[in-house]
Amino acid sequence: MKKIILYSKNLCGYCTMAKSWLNNKNVVYEEINIDEPEIREKFMKDYPDLRSMPQIFIDSKNIGGYRELIKLDESILK
Repeated sequence: MKKIILYSKNLCGYCTMAKSWLNNKNVVYEEINIDEPEIREKFMKDYPDLRSMPQIFIDSKNIGGYRELIKLDESILK
């Protein structure tokens, strides 16, 4: 099974849509909320070029955000 991590923040419409899309497809994922200061600082240090949310990683590879997620072949997520 693929390891999927979704970085999100509160009050983010695209984050909500990405989580809903993944849930509707029965995809297991880990959500990490960057509204926590320590987590946000680590995220910004680790990924200085990623500024928008959500950011989705599949097996440690960044695929982008919501728009990129819904364009994926769903078999990649299983």
